[in-house]
Amino acid sequence: MISLIKFLSTSAWYWWLLILAGVGFESVGLIYQYMLDYGPCPLCIHVRIGIAGFVLVSIVALLVNRLAWWRISHLLTAAIMAWLSERAYMLLGTERGFVYTECGVDSGLPSWFPIDQWLPAVFGVLESCGYTPKLFFGISMAEALMVLFPTMLLISLMMFVVSFFASSQHR
Repeated sequence: MISLIKFLSTSAWYWWLLILAGVGFESVGLIYQYMLDYGPCPLCIHVRIGIAGFVLVSIVALLVNRLAWWRISHLLTAAIMAWLSERAYMLLGTERGFVYTECGVDSGLPSWFPIDQWLPAVFGVLESCGYTPKLFFGISMAEALMVLFPTMLLISLMMFVVSFFASSQHR
């Protein structure tokens, strides 16, 4: 098992898996928006931005896999997963009522990064926060994200640490 983790920490397969997962997550969000009519709230848009971020980091990691500083990709992915974990906590807290926040229909993004205006079909806010749709077995999207992102954070940190012990000849 350890040898598999070492292999994955230096392998392009890991980054391809992250890209596929990210595209899948974004697709689920867009299906819920456009086919099931659940408009995204500001926190949902933050999650979409974070997912797009780790997909971009994964693409760059595939390109720099042979360079000496490629391990930074694991650290960047972990940082994004930490932020996504915080956003998932806020989303679940808003849904359950243990976090009170001003969550209107403003994206809350800085003026220098108006991605909601650049790509409103994907990153435009349509509703205020308060609930997330049910996915399966009565699990809400916020509950699923609260499990998913901390798990991905731990995996990213593990890959970062293990990459230092992996063979110097990475794939």
